[in-house]
Amino acid sequence: MLRNKLIIISLTSILLFGFKLLHPFYLGITHFKYNSKTESLETSVKLFVNDFEAALKKINNKPVDLINGKNKDELNKMIDSYIKNHLKLKINGKESLYTFIGFELEKDVAWIYIEYKKIKNIKTLEIENTLLYDHINQQTNIVRIEVNANEQSTKLNYPEKITQFNF
Repeated sequence: MLRNKLIIISLTSILLFGFKLLHPFYLGITHFKYNSKTESLETSVKLFVNDFEAALKKINNKPVDLINGKNKDELNKMIDSYIKNHLKLKINGKESLYTFIGFELEKDVAWIYIEYKKIKNIKTLEIENTLLYDHINQQTNIVRIEVNANEQSTKLNYPEKITQFNF
C-alpha cells in the first residue's frame, strides 16, 4: 500500500514538473543604460546562442557558428545587420541609430553590445523589439531601461513588439 502511494506520488510529480523541464522557454533581455557623462545610451542584448544562431542561419541561408566561428568580421556583420532590423529605437520621437560594439559569449548566452551616441536629454523612448520573432513565435523579450535614477522595465510577448517609456 505504501509502495503504491510512493509510485503514484512519483508519477504525479514527474507529470506535473517533468513536462516543465522538457518545455524550453524563449527569452531575450535588452538593457539600455543612459550614461550622462558620455551622453550615450549603452545597450546590451542577451540571447540564447542556439536560438540566435538558428535565426541568423535562417536569414543568411548558411550555417552560423558563434562559438567556433572562424571569421569574426563576417559574424559581426551578420549580427549588426540582424540587430539593426530587429531593434529600433526612437528617442524623443526621433529615430536613433547605434554604433555596433561587438559580441561575446558566456556559456550558452550571446551578449551583443551597441551604443547610441550624442544623447543629451531623454524624455521618451519608443522601442520596437522583434529579436528572434522571426525564428520563435513563443519568444519573450524583456526590456530594461535606466535613465539617471529612474529604472523601468517591461516584457514583450510575441507578437507584441513596441513599448514606450516616459521619463
